[in-house]
Amino acid sequence: MNIGLIAHDSKKKLMQNFCIAYKGILNKHELYSTGTTGRLIEEVTNLTVHKYLAGHLGGEQQLGTQIETNDMDMVIFLRDPEKPAKHEPDVANIFRLCDIHNIPLATNLATAEVLVLALDRGDLAWREYV
Repeated sequence: MNIGLIAHDSKKKLMQNFCIAYKGILNKHELYSTGTTGRLIEEVTNLTVHKYLAGHLGGEQQLGTQIETNDMDMVIFLRDPEKPAKHEPDVANIFRLCDIHNIPLATNLATAEVLVLALDRGDLAWREYV
C-alpha cells in the first residue's frame, strides 16, 4: 500500500519516533513524504521514502495529486494545530481530498497508531479493490 507521511516542523521528531517504532510494518509498504520529513525519516530508520518537494514548496500539492488519482492508500499528517502553516490552504486541501476519496487520514499520534496497526492486521485491504 502507498502511505503518505507529512509532519509540521514541530512534529518532525515525533514522526521520526513513530517511524522507528513501526518500522517493521512500514517497511512492507511504499512510503511517500514531503522532502524534509522524508529525509529525516530515512536518516533514523533506513526506510526508503519517495520524497516530494518540501511542503511549502509544493510537496503537499504533489501528495494531493496522488490522492486525487487514487494512488494513495493512507495518509499520516502530524500537524501542529497551534501553529498553522503559512501554506494552510494546501494543508486543508489534503484533508478535503482524503475525505472526498475515502483515504484513511491520521492527524495525531493516537490515530496514526490505530491506522498503522489496522494496516498490519489487514483491515485496510479493501483499499486494494478501490
